Amino acid sequence: MRKFVICNVIDLFKHFLLTVNMDDIEEYFRQVIAQHHSIDIADSEFKKRIAEDPELKREYSEWCHIVGSTERQGFRDFCEEYMESQDSVWETLTDYDE
Repeated sequence: MRKFVICNVIDLFKHFLLTVNMDDIEEYFRQVIAQHHSIDIADSEFKKRIAEDPELKREYSEWCHIVGSTERQGFRDFCEEYMESQDSVWETLTDYDE
């Protein structure tokens, strides 16, 4: 019984770490997007950064694996979804004003 409880605690801790890492890298993505205001430029800059930073590349690879995206398209897909969600927020605010 004790071994089972320890395994569950370890699994929960691993899940927590993965969740924290996903939040961190997605916040990093948002910062890159905010700095460049263009998906193409942000994508190019992000690719340059992961080529220079092995830790960032490792985290990005893990993130892609978790969300089911390819490393080639993962950041761009995130950018497109993020920009669409931002557009949706502005559309909602505009609808409220009318």
